[in-house]
Amino acid sequence: MPYVSLNPATGEVMQTFPSWNKQQSDNALENARRAQAAWFQAGFAQRAKAMSRVAQNLLANRDDYAALITQEMGKPLREAHVEVEKSALACDYYARHGADFLTDEPVETDASRSYVVYRPLGTILAVMPWNFPFWQVFRAAAPALTAGNAMVLKHSSNVPRCALAIEAVFRAAGLPDHLFTTLMIETGQVAAVIADPRIHAVTFTGSELAGRLVAAEAGRNLKKCVLELGGSDPFIVLCDADLDDACTQAVNSRYLNAGQSCIAAKRFILVPEIANEFVLRLKQKVATLKLGDPMKKSTRIGPMARLDLRDELHRQVTDSIAQGALPILGCAPAAGKGAYYSPSILDHVTPKARAYHEELFGPVAIVIRAKNERDAIKIANDTRFGLGSSLWSRDAVRAEKLSREIEAGCCFVNGMVKSDPRLPFGGIKNSGFGRELSYHGIHEFVNIKTVWVKQTSAPDPQLQPTANHQGPECKSRKSRAKKLS
Repeated sequence: MPYVSLNPATGEVMQTFPSWNKQQSDNALENARRAQAAWFQAGFAQRAKAMSRVAQNLLANRDDYAALITQEMGKPLREAHVEVEKSALACDYYARHGADFLTDEPVETDASRSYVVYRPLGTILAVMPWNFPFWQVFRAAAPALTAGNAMVLKHSSNVPRCALAIEAVFRAAGLPDHLFTTLMIETGQVAAVIADPRIHAVTFTGSELAGRLVAAEAGRNLKKCVLELGGSDPFIVLCDADLDDACTQAVNSRYLNAGQSCIAAKRFILVPEIANEFVLRLKQKVATLKLGDPMKKSTRIGPMARLDLRDELHRQVTDSIAQGALPILGCAPAAGKGAYYSPSILDHVTPKARAYHEELFGPVAIVIRAKNERDAIKIANDTRFGLGSSLWSRDAVRAEKLSREIEAGCCFVNGMVKSDPRLPFGGIKNSGFGRELSYHGIHEFVNIKTVWVKQTSAPDPQLQPTANHQGPECKSRKSRAKKLS
């Protein structure tokens, strides 16, 4: 099956690419292996300079990359610009801070000298989704490449032009040829790539079902993996919340990228005192969102990425209505060409409805009415997912205390959930495991290696080893944290 680049706003096929055979895949893995060895030996300073050039390239060409994202998966153009800029931010962040994250770390033991070193694993396979076709790749690639690894990318089949553009970004910045390679392989070939001994770890972002398959294959072959899967993030509004602010951020969080975000607010959990007022304000704001051509700056909501995704979303909505949910806005595909779905709200969602238990990956907000504050926390945790969460209250101290009870990889108090290179990102439960970003993310794909040395006699000064050319001298994690704060 060829890769097909199709504009979801018009249905136009823009370009097709043939899938690779096994020999082409094998060649790419061998070339990556060779490139990785040279990349690591070049030393951190050279890697950091190269990653800085990647960031500069992204910013210099942001208009072209943003247009490509919009054409290939339907993201409104202004959101696509932000995605490119955020990708550059991640590259710049690791270029500036990677040395601190990878510095040898001394540990006091019974040895004359003992410490921890961080060395790359080798070649990382990244299996990535279509919804943030640049950001998802760069947030994995920036730390992995900075640490000295190579990366091969199996991108989603509906964004092949984005995948090849990302490869070209790294090549234009002067990284070694083949260090980052897009594999134009089919889904059925992924298992063989995971099993290949030239692959040392896997990072995957996507659906829960696909994540289980990737994890099983990685486990069967004893390969490290990081999984960032689906989410059904709770957005808890307490009785003392600033409703204007909460409603504004609710709309931003739920309808960004036509609702196609793992960390979008998906379950609006409301206490009785503010429920009716919040729903009224939410409906008023959502009704004003402009649905249309994603290339126009005035458009707030573009098409969904594919027609089959829109059809599945609508089945979830209609089933939930049949199971008792109340449609108060939209809840139907938009008329005309393209994979458009009307901005929608389902109220009075209960555990009887699909929408209560499943992730709705599109522009549909679901409202769940809690009995009280304690019930709101209980509902928030009544899910198999655990990616992001947010909590809204004017009493930030009390809200912060409650945030510790929410079962998720992060909780934002009076703020929209977002990923940030400075903070670890990932989930628990069926939302996956492992972390991306921050120093946690760069440590996922390195060998955390102990070195223990006992000095048995006075050393010969002429035989002393030279300073480690891969990083600065040893320093404690505490001193690193102080430097980065």
